[in-house]
Amino acid sequence: MGFTIYLKNNEERSLRAGYGWVYANEVQRIEGKDKNGSLATVRTADGRFIGRGHINHLSKILVRIFIFNDRDDENDVIFSRLLYAAKMRKELDIGQAYRVVFAEADLLPGLIVDKFGDCLSVQFLTLGAELKKQFIVDCLVKIFSPRTIVERNDSPVREKEGLKQTKGFLYGKEDARTVITENSVKVNVDLLNGQKTGYFLDQKLNRLAIRRYVKNKTVLDCFSNVGGFALNAALGGAKNVVALDVSPLAVEEIQKNALLNGFDNVSAVCCDVFDKLREFKAEKRKFDVIVLDPPAFAKSSDAAPNALKGYKDLNVLAMKLLTEGGILVSSSCSHFVTQAMFTKMLAECAAETDKAVTVLEEKMQCVDHPYLLAAKETAYLKFYVLKVRSVNAELIGFEKE
Repeated sequence: MGFTIYLKNNEERSLRAGYGWVYANEVQRIEGKDKNGSLATVRTADGRFIGRGHINHLSKILVRIFIFNDRDDENDVIFSRLLYAAKMRKELDIGQAYRVVFAEADLLPGLIVDKFGDCLSVQFLTLGAELKKQFIVDCLVKIFSPRTIVERNDSPVREKEGLKQTKGFLYGKEDARTVITENSVKVNVDLLNGQKTGYFLDQKLNRLAIRRYVKNKTVLDCFSNVGGFALNAALGGAKNVVALDVSPLAVEEIQKNALLNGFDNVSAVCCDVFDKLREFKAEKRKFDVIVLDPPAFAKSSDAAPNALKGYKDLNVLAMKLLTEGGILVSSSCSHFVTQAMFTKMLAECAAETDKAVTVLEEKMQCVDHPYLLAAKETAYLKFYVLKVRSVNAELIGFEKE
């Protein structure tokens, strides 16, 4: 007999709305016995069926529900969800590289699948997903007929599930490098050694959006990774693009990607971004457009206050480095820093630097990274395009040209 989880009174409300996480402190009692990672049935305090999901006693999230009908077969549900996710992305018509499965948002907890042309990069971030690995790989082969499937299970999140970090090949040709075309830009992707699953796909349409602001402008791309924003700025007609990243490997990839596209207006610098911005400030160097796309400063809710200090330091520096009336593109990929927290921080930066800041665009992650209304954790990316000018711009004749 498998595990049956009985919740405390009224703890089922969010679950009824499609939120599949059951925390240990929400549970009244557990009946039955099975192995860790097996399917468990979740019921209300009075015994009504809610759903079934994988159980993990090592995690704060005891059960992740993804089956909502007591008669459904687990494998049938997984395969049908994969088919549905693939069909939905195909209908979006967003190119050859996109996220196929976004875990809870696609009702497949712990599973990430990214498609880069004829290659797939996958992450199994929970015990339940890990135990279904071979079945999921077989399904992906059937649906996509990929050249290769790479597993990028080198995420610290797995350790919270009692899993080791690992990466390697799961299927097909053992060649993890490929070239994709994104927004008419060619990008080298290393699925085995690149960041996360090989390349950040969530900013795809946001990278395209900056092109309208960069023609004949000087652009600074901070935390550039392999140059996504920098390359789009170059194609958008920027006069000059400087890309900054702390990783020597990333800087090398930026240079390769610029050469691949025939761009001679992109230069890459390996540095601590904060230090380089302070150096630019000391040199009184200015840029027309500055892009801030830092890694997640907050890995937990407790880290959010310090993360906001980091975001504030970064954005204040950037506002001071902009030419009058320049464009600041600022984003955060940490869901622990909420949209309200981030916009409040930006307003504080504007006040501290005596800038009048106008929001031109406000966006989130790309459409292939949908979020579930009942699960706020799946909405994580904040992205702003801001027009920045001095509050006394009219007095100094800026608008009287």
